[in-house]
Amino acid sequence: MSTVSAVFGGFAWPVGLAVLVGGSFLAAALVSELGLRAARRVAAGTRFAVDDALVAELRLPLPATVAVTGAYVAPDVLAIPAEVAYYLHGGALTVAVAVWAYAVARLATRALRAYDDASDGTTGFAPIFQNLLSFAAVAVAGGAILHVWGIAITPLLASAGIAGIAVGFAAKDTVANFFGSIALYVDDTYKVGDYVVLDSGVSGTVLDITIRSTRLLTRDNVVVTVPNAVLNSAQIINHSAPVAKTRVKVPVGVAYGSDLDTVEDCLLAAADAVGDVAANPSPRVRFRGFGDSGLDYELLVWVRHPLHDAKTVHALNREVYARFTDAGVEIPYPQRVLHVAGDAEGGVAAESVHAPDADAEADAERPGAA
Repeated sequence: MSTVSAVFGGFAWPVGLAVLVGGSFLAAALVSELGLRAARRVAAGTRFAVDDALVAELRLPLPATVAVTGAYVAPDVLAIPAEVAYYLHGGALTVAVAVWAYAVARLATRALRAYDDASDGTTGFAPIFQNLLSFAAVAVAGGAILHVWGIAITPLLASAGIAGIAVGFAAKDTVANFFGSIALYVDDTYKVGDYVVLDSGVSGTVLDITIRSTRLLTRDNVVVTVPNAVLNSAQIINHSAPVAKTRVKVPVGVAYGSDLDTVEDCLLAAADAVGDVAANPSPRVRFRGFGDSGLDYELLVWVRHPLHDAKTVHALNREVYARFTDAGVEIPYPQRVLHVAGDAEGGVAAESVHAPDADAEADAERPGAA
């Protein structure tokens, strides 16, 4: 440091400061263009993904730290006024702490997402902990920056306990949503991309899971935001778990007297003709019972995604109708037999109605008739 002081000691401090800051920015550019580029080549040649992520996240903090080094060391090698030196030291450390906190938060988020992807879709609550990690990084960075500027943190921590009680009462719904999100994660209720149906009748695909709420995209392309506290106490049907395949039931009625083998062959052939029907498990036909107007059948098929169920039912109904028409299978419609109550001898009680006398009508029409 004495050598550096000897070199810059002969300059006026503004000139020396400009030279140091300019040199540090030039060094930052060299680190970014040469050093990190070489590191990326080395990381690309390995079979590990960790080094690639690490080098990618160093693109900002490493050059930024080198860039502010000149401002940080300037007060030690130049005759800079104490007030200016205070702001140079504080500003340089603030920038360094902020960029490194940002890099650490992003690296932790990458690691969390990598774990989420490697878990074969059994999790999906990375957004919740991503927000927690971001909050923790901001809190630690904020405390470090306050310490850099000489602001005591202990009184703030002491008052935070009292303020926390007041905030807890004021934000009890937010706290309930937070713990609801943790409970949903522990129970592995659903993950991003799952198709769920709530007991309120709301259904949709999970778009995002945050600390406060979960967003669902309905089939009408409408986003519904549901608080996690509500979801934690609601009955949720997850059509995407444990696998994305879901079963569709198509009720079919045929007339009495229909050939059962022909009916079942037509139903299975209709299922095979629809592309969205999965081959495994194979389609099945079940004779459920004797209805009022016909024989009750049910066609059971599996579709590859819950969102394809309505489209699959539409295609199956068309295929079944066409094949029944070709095979001469009659689809019954409701019929009712009306029994008319009669008298004791079995005859129908009817009232005699006599037609008017034609001659009397003619007399009535003659002039002078009474």
